Amino acid sequence: MSISQERKTALIKEFSRGDGDTGSPDIQVAILTERIVNLTEHFKTHKKDNHSRRGLLKMVSQRRRLLDYIKRKEDKRYQDLIARLGIRR
Repeated sequence: MSISQERKTALIKEFSRGDGDTGSPDIQVAILTERIVNLTEHFKTHKKDNHSRRGLLKMVSQRRRLLDYIKRKEDKRYQDLIARLGIRR
């Protein structure tokens, strides 16, 4: 259900805003999106896993807060990010 270290490194490289950037909101949203997609696939076979579902809802909420922050700061950056990640709003 979690993402591999290689995939996480690739996401950091793809969404970083500069050298040494490992924790900007863009990267955090990308990592959360990857984890949400993985958990969504998990729930297709494990419908009654309510403990993990609670974690999924927390991740979705955290991603929403980060996206709201990015939108407040730079709307164009927000639009670009949701287009790159393929999430709808």
